[in-house]
Amino acid sequence: MKKFFRFLKYFAGFILLLVVLLYAFGYGYIFKGIRIMYLNGHKTAYIDDYKEFDNRLIKNDSTNNEQWPESKYYNSVLATDSLDTLNKQLNTSAFLIIKKDSIWFEKYYDTYTATSKTNSFSMAKSVVVALLGKAIKDGYITSVYEPVSHFFPQFDTRLTVGDLASMASGLDWDESYYNPFGHTAKAYLGNNIRELILEQKVIKKPGQEFEYLSGNTELLGMVIEKATRKTLSEYLSESFWQPMGMQSDALWQLDSKEDGMEKAYCCIASNARDFARFGKLFLHDGNWKGNQLIHKSFVRKMTNPRFEKSSYYGYGLWLSDYRGKKIYYMRGILGQYVIVIPKDDLIIVRLGQGVKKRKRDDKHSPDFYKYIDETYKMLDKK
Repeated sequence: MKKFFRFLKYFAGFILLLVVLLYAFGYGYIFKGIRIMYLNGHKTAYIDDYKEFDNRLIKNDSTNNEQWPESKYYNSVLATDSLDTLNKQLNTSAFLIIKKDSIWFEKYYDTYTATSKTNSFSMAKSVVVALLGKAIKDGYITSVYEPVSHFFPQFDTRLTVGDLASMASGLDWDESYYNPFGHTAKAYLGNNIRELILEQKVIKKPGQEFEYLSGNTELLGMVIEKATRKTLSEYLSESFWQPMGMQSDALWQLDSKEDGMEKAYCCIASNARDFARFGKLFLHDGNWKGNQLIHKSFVRKMTNPRFEKSSYYGYGLWLSDYRGKKIYYMRGILGQYVIVIPKDDLIIVRLGQGVKKRKRDDKHSPDFYKYIDETYKMLDKK
């Protein structure tokens, strides 16, 4: 028994030392991750975790609360068995098909509804790049070629805001999602994301090649914040949420409560119908019912590749030519999609908690293709 108590004493001492060292070296946020994720039955971030963080309100306009029109064929065709099976397998919360600016099909799973908020994850990157387009149109930023150093002098003068938007910064950011000591984990769980970003160095010549780094979008968000002298949530509200008649307020996760910074690279909590409006905005080249919110030329930049070698990414949007059609889309890590197929005036929205693993040589997940295929099978029935 004495040996057992001695073991407990040493074990408790080891745990105490470990806790002290983690906090001393700036990794105390790991315990926050354990509380938010593991103690809620998750191994990583999840679609309802916005409730566990501080958030800033993205206000809609109650006087311009615009409903999506429903197609005359609304829900007249059931989801294919294959689509329903996939949606249940991958814990889908919402699936929408929008044809010619009208909702053609929608279905919600589990306890989720049309008003349920879930985490956008990296779909927020597309929104932040759209905010860059708006800041350029509003005159806060001169162009995609404006150097980041105009706003944060410590950065390499060759680095431009367009490099951040197109994932070509050359920053020394560690994009590992499952490394608890990496930059992404610290950005997600830490309480000073600005400090983390301003510690980054440019280690490769900017503007040369695509490398997906969440730190790019966070720095871009900080540039927009500084240029506009508004929080990202305020600027998003006045730039898109209100003019586009969003049905509901949304939330943007912050790193801390007081003077917090939005997690620009992720984490807008909203619903499928409101996320879908960004698909409509891009489909109409930045025009919303006669109001040109962002320049048409900027949307063209977003929806076309910057680099021939990485033809699967533009400025803030993923790109594909599946089925011989030009496709661009917003994407989140757990299979959040707003897919736009301009040729067929088609938008597909999927929100949920699961995604199929990509093949090594493919930049798009198998479920991305499946959602498109099953949508066309449904459309062919009518």
